[in-house]
Amino acid sequence: MSWLSRLLGSEVKREVPLSDAQQQAISAWESLPASDTRLPHQLSRYVVADVETSGLNMQKDRLISIGAVAVVNGIIDVNDAFEVVLRQDLVSTNANILIHGIGGSAQRDGMDPPEALIAFLQYLGKSPLVAYHAQFDQAMIARAMDEYLGLKFDQAWIDLAWVMPDIFRETIAEQVGLDEWLTLFGIENIQRHNAVSDAYATAQLLQVAVARGAQRNACSPAGFMQIEKSRRWMRSAG
Repeated sequence: MSWLSRLLGSEVKREVPLSDAQQQAISAWESLPASDTRLPHQLSRYVVADVETSGLNMQKDRLISIGAVAVVNGIIDVNDAFEVVLRQDLVSTNANILIHGIGGSAQRDGMDPPEALIAFLQYLGKSPLVAYHAQFDQAMIARAMDEYLGLKFDQAWIDLAWVMPDIFRETIAEQVGLDEWLTLFGIENIQRHNAVSDAYATAQLLQVAVARGAQRNACSPAGFMQIEKSRRWMRSAG
């Protein structure tokens, strides 16, 4: 059983109260063909995602917002972006609000969580997801999908925290914080701890990875996934 399965508990699909339209939207997403991760970067669509939450506890804290930016055929289209705030019945603490800037009124007036998550699925399609230190984003989105939609969300993720030290091993060979890579390549994060801004900065880092990957025989999403798998294995074996 994977760490994510252990976090979510039972692998049996839970029944949650959803409208017929919501059920149909979920079924339509599930029936989409899987993305061909063997296609080259220049023929692929990635969705770079970031989340804001009520805290850092993956088992207890709540998903507040999702921000995402698509990288299509190696290019960022600023019009191909996504942002949603999930309505919160319990507003997060003032200290937490100071971090992500989503105030109490915005949280209370957010989108109904099932509708917000369905909108994200429709934006995402079956594109591979990308993040930096993806485990937290992956866990928080998967928990929300399970809670509000009864959906076991097992979309493929690529974690640049594993990929970048491999393809730039002569520069930074170990895992470091995202800001160190952004500084190295002169990438500006316009509004730190804003989900869309963080996703946009990470999307620019993905463009750097795509350009370098072509020189390192990592010419596709599958190539990046193999790098991550190999480095995780080496870390566990060491």
